Amino acid sequence: MDSVTEAGPVKSLAEPVDPAVSRSILSRVAVSTEKHGSKVVAVIAHDDCGGNPADETTQRRQLEEAVGFIAEHFPETLVLGLWLDADWSVFEVTSRDPAEGA
Repeated sequence: MDSVTEAGPVKSLAEPVDPAVSRSILSRVAVSTEKHGSKVVAVIAHDDCGGNPADETTQRRQLEEAVGFIAEHFPETLVLGLWLDADWSVFEVTSRDPAEGA
């Protein structure tokens, strides 16, 4: 398992204002999937995010777009979009499973 961390990653992937950040994330995910054999990538957004202070509705939309962005670049990888709420409960918001052709 590898951790790829970035402040406000769903915004950086859904609305790439700074392409260098998106490329950096993709590069680190590539190491995990291609060199270490990771088969699943989880993109996680959370309540009260300092790097992306958007409301929950906005962050969930960004999360769906971020999952799509990662899935486009890693089509053989299961990509999960997870939401961590204020109570530290985790919910799956979206996913892209190559086995389902989506």
